[in-house]
Amino acid sequence: MLHGAAVLADPLLNKGTAFSERERDALGLRPLLPPRVFTMDEQVQRTLGAVRRKQDNIEKYIYLTNLQNRNEVLFYRLVIDYIEEMVPLIYTPTVGEACLQYGSIYRRPRGLFISLRERGRIAEMLRLWPHDGVRLIVVTDGERILGLGDLGALGMGIPVGKLSLYTACAGVHPYYTLPITLDVGTDNETLQKGPFYIGINEHRARGAAYDSFIDEFVTSVKTVFPKALLQWEDFGNANAFRLLNKYRRQLPCFNDDIQGTASVALAGILGALQITGGKLADQRILFLGAGEAGTGIADLYTAAARAEGLSEAAARGRCWFVDTKGLVVRGRGDTLAEHKVPYAHDHPFIATLAEAVRVLKPTALIGVSGMAAGFTREIVEAMTAVNDQPIIFALSNPTSKAECTAEQAYTWSRGKAIFACGSPFAPVEYQGRRFVPGQGNNIYIFPGVGLGALSSEAAEVTDEMFLAAAQTLAGLVQPEDLALGRIYPALTKIREVSLQIAAAVAEVAHRSGLARAPRPANILEDIRDRMFQPVYRDFA
Repeated sequence: MLHGAAVLADPLLNKGTAFSERERDALGLRPLLPPRVFTMDEQVQRTLGAVRRKQDNIEKYIYLTNLQNRNEVLFYRLVIDYIEEMVPLIYTPTVGEACLQYGSIYRRPRGLFISLRERGRIAEMLRLWPHDGVRLIVVTDGERILGLGDLGALGMGIPVGKLSLYTACAGVHPYYTLPITLDVGTDNETLQKGPFYIGINEHRARGAAYDSFIDEFVTSVKTVFPKALLQWEDFGNANAFRLLNKYRRQLPCFNDDIQGTASVALAGILGALQITGGKLADQRILFLGAGEAGTGIADLYTAAARAEGLSEAAARGRCWFVDTKGLVVRGRGDTLAEHKVPYAHDHPFIATLAEAVRVLKPTALIGVSGMAAGFTREIVEAMTAVNDQPIIFALSNPTSKAECTAEQAYTWSRGKAIFACGSPFAPVEYQGRRFVPGQGNNIYIFPGVGLGALSSEAAEVTDEMFLAAAQTLAGLVQPEDLALGRIYPALTKIREVSLQIAAAVAEVAHRSGLARAPRPANILEDIRDRMFQPVYRDFA
């Protein structure tokens, strides 16, 4: 047992002013703390007031980061109790700006930075992490941070933020989590020349050098943390798909940008159909953006539509893509990336999104482009002209990259759009009706999927699990949500949502023979009992 100042230095043990009189004597803390003993509720109110007094979101982010580094239990109590207010501060949209400034606001180490200089020693680096038995790793190489591009080592804010959400939203104990940034350089010249860049000042490794580094990393994770689940996060398109395909059966892993985004988007479509009616297999979906998020959504839609009776070819034929060069079709004249080929249909080329909407008449328009204002008034009005209630999802993060705002979607569609966004937008009043936009954010999916995979000790994280997650999430939308135009549950219900998804994922793992843990008598209650609760331990 630690003693004195060492207790206060451990964020999982430190209770600050909430240590009781007996604990202060037993642990040698009496002279190290002011004399008054506070309850946790009083501490929460004090920290909440401190957050609200900060003048901008970056200052709030810094304060919350410092709180997490000082007293994690209090941090999570605050986040859970005020989740709608705190999540946008610890993750999207604030985390995007925090990553841009990560070098200048860096205060204290959190997670592991493993660079090319540690080649041949990665297992040794992992063993330097102070916590034994890591079960959950979120890793990035910083090449495609949200919609902000290559931020290199500054991307560490993403793994840190994602793991905070795992604990707050799904009750994964923070002791077993590990954020990692693989620093393979950056091609962002501005960062390289900047005075506060914290990574190696080299161009990004490619080809064999990159692949051997990643291979050593995966091998080392399997050796040092054999029960760990690995989440790939914000890798560039050139690497994201192939790394997932290469390693997904070597260790339990998934790519949230591909599979998590797909699941939350599919859940949103299923939720929207509760308003519009109709079948999933009858939808025609047009995507702006043909990267990992868009094709991931299309792949999962294809699996779901096949379950409704469509052939694979017919299901893929319901999905269309517009990328930076126009409509993705066969014979377009350029070499298509491998992940786009299944969605390159036989059709005359169309140069613009607006024209594609008029010609293809999609029932759903999904933005995953990172292109701010990509959905213009002309495009939204065109969607409204061919649909009584057009499904319009502007999913790009952060808010500054959204394809349109909630107010624009509702106003330009004359209140007919069923809208979802990646980052939060405020409710909109239009012609006497109040609309509450659903946040189609992966926060509804990945915490539950991870919790379910961990509880069942799944040997593999499959697409069937993400399909089950989407169906479970859509089934949790209530009539009162739909009455507001919201196609996702309120964020205040996120822990129950994650629990239900975790149980569905664990059920898939057990049913498919992928679970390495014994099947409990009641999967849901077993998982509920495992969830971390932010309450102080009694040390007296």
